[in-house]
Amino acid sequence: MLETIDLSKTISRDDYVSELTRRQIQLRELGYQVYLQKRPVIMVFEGWDAAGKGGAIKRITEKLDPRGYVVYPISAPHGEDKTRHYLYRFWRRLPERGQIAIFDRSWYGRVLVERVEGFAKEDEWKRAFKEINSFERQLRDFGTIMAKFWVHISREEQLRRFEERKKIGYKEWKLTDEDWRNRGKWDNYEEAVEEMLVKTSTRTAPWTLVEGNDKYWARVKVLSTLVKVLEDELGYRSKDPLKKGRKKK
Repeated sequence: MLETIDLSKTISRDDYVSELTRRQIQLRELGYQVYLQKRPVIMVFEGWDAAGKGGAIKRITEKLDPRGYVVYPISAPHGEDKTRHYLYRFWRRLPERGQIAIFDRSWYGRVLVERVEGFAKEDEWKRAFKEINSFERQLRDFGTIMAKFWVHISREEQLRRFEERKKIGYKEWKLTDEDWRNRGKWDNYEEAVEEMLVKTSTRTAPWTLVEGNDKYWARVKVLSTLVKVLEDELGYRSKDPLKKGRKKK
């Protein structure tokens, strides 16, 4: 599946600025509709290290009302979270009605890093596929709007970004020994990603695969997808700031 993703897709700087502005303004309008209609929203971001998840999340939130969303950067569980079922820490971070929760990595760590690094036993991560699908189905049945993104980059592009981070002082903090170690297990992670996408992309909670070698392209695709998902779920057509007039569904 991953081999079929066209990583050569790009967008010019001028088109990027135009599309980013359009989608951010639309998302701001749709964010207000989320509040008015009292719909909880969950956005899930998974992808390779240095794929650009944080950059995409930043562009999503730049023009949103800060009272209407929260971003959860997920790492290894600690404290009470470590003593309970792995989904516990996500249950207690679910958004209220009318709020948006953005997960920078998520419960899919069970079938990715925990699987590859051996933190979860084989029977545990295999069982997790059904548990996760059930979890997401319950959220959807409750009325939650969900969008899941896998941001994909090539092995060569990841290395280029790692080297860039190493050279640029203000980016150096982003690069860790763990990133290099994970890179050494690329094939194992790729196998885990493939199985995750096949087994957890459901009709109610499908994955969106994002071509991430060009960061501009990736950000525009993420924001455009979110606009469509929110418009469809809310039954509301947002205003295109580059056109006159408004159409509602």
